[in-house]
Amino acid sequence: MPDLGWQELLIILVIVIIIFGAGKLPEIGGTLGRSIKEFKQATEEEPSLPKETASRETAANVGRSGGVRAEDI
Repeated sequence: MPDLGWQELLIILVIVIIIFGAGKLPEIGGTLGRSIKEFKQATEEEPSLPKETASRETAANVGRSGGVRAEDI
């Protein structure tokens, strides 16, 4: 991935100011920051179900979704 230098970042900033206007930049930055924070929290959370429960639920869902059931074999 190419590195972004200060010239590239300046060009991107000018384009963003032209498109959105200087008044919207703090709002856009805050929204972007909150989105990144929520994404990181969601990806770091561990599943709340124990492995046994999760495997039973997966097996039950396969039977409901038209997958192969023991009775069909």
